[in-house]
Amino acid sequence: MDWITDPQIWISLVTLTALEIVLGIDNIIFISILAGKLPAEQQAKARQTGLMLALVTRILLLASLAWMVKLTAPLFTVFNFSLSGRDLILLGGGLFLIWKSTREIHEKLEGGDDHTATGKVAPKFSAIIVQILLLDIVFSLDSVITAIGMANKLGVMVAAVVIALGVMLKYAGSISDFVHKHPTLKMLALSFLLLIGVTLVAEGTHQHVNKGYIYFAMAFSFAVELMNLKLRKKSVPVVLHEGQP
Repeated sequence: MDWITDPQIWISLVTLTALEIVLGIDNIIFISILAGKLPAEQQAKARQTGLMLALVTRILLLASLAWMVKLTAPLFTVFNFSLSGRDLILLGGGLFLIWKSTREIHEKLEGGDDHTATGKVAPKFSAIIVQILLLDIVFSLDSVITAIGMANKLGVMVAAVVIALGVMLKYAGSISDFVHKHPTLKMLALSFLLLIGVTLVAEGTHQHVNKGYIYFAMAFSFAVELMNLKLRKKSVPVVLHEGQP
């Protein structure tokens, strides 16, 4: 029970939990956007299922640390360019994110999001969950690699992941409602996901991208958009009813 009095354990737990929450925000946004395509009564269930799948995926990856180490070993070489299992997952996930984000942006701009109006069949719950699971694997891989790099004890890593997912599960509904309430914020979120997709492809091709720049750009854009929302709210004219001065 020496770990209870070891300050390094607690510092690692707090730091890793905070990082897991930050890394999980983009996952929540994507889950919210996908769940938003379902009927209103199924959206909360889809978000909760998606986050629980993310928790299970991350714990399974953490439990198989030996397999995780092998992911970085080259599988094959093409034109003197070696590819590992991690590279293939990042490339596949990045390309999927680019395709999915571009398609969502196109639907928003072309007005194809209303399935009733366009005559399209609304996506099934199972199809949305499969898409969420695929993205959970990609986001979980990045999250688990970060956890392995920061902590040496499996218990600390699992505890950080569980706490972070618990926090995200609690606030997923609020984040989802906020994103769907503001269309411009939703477009910005899709742009973030497109940027993350490009970053994943770059990482999969061994082009290191400093994620500090990515997160700073995202935070700055988000802050500017929040100021725009506040400004638009203030500039909405007050409509006086008849008989009022």
